[in-house]
Amino acid sequence: QVLLVESGGGLVQAGGSLRLSCAAAGLSFSSYGMGWFRQAPGEARTFVAAISRNGGTTSYADSVKGRFTISRDNPKNTVYLQMNNLKPEDTAIYYCAAVFAYGEVAAERAYGYWGQGTQITVSS
Repeated sequence: QVLLVESGGGLVQAGGSLRLSCAAAGLSFSSYGMGWFRQAPGEARTFVAAISRNGGTTSYADSVKGRFTISRDNPKNTVYLQMNNLKPEDTAIYYCAAVFAYGEVAAERAYGYWGQGTQITVSS
């Protein structure tokens, strides 16, 4: 069974930073691209960032470019999301996901496996 477990969420003031981690088990981690999505209360889940299997290619939503950085450590089966200069509008539940075919990485339908999410709250 594939498990993706997010950690690192919490409460932070606007302008602060957090680093999210997603630990994967039950799959050949280096064979999958990884993505981060988020969902605010009452809103649809939206794409945040993605990274290819070897980390050579990354993609970001316009709303987080220049502030967030996705990275991965394949020997540790872990993907990260470094979040800097956080804004109240970043408040959401953040989910990591795994995709075998790295194509339409901004579309959640492309991802086969999902974590349970971790809450990020940014106060003003």
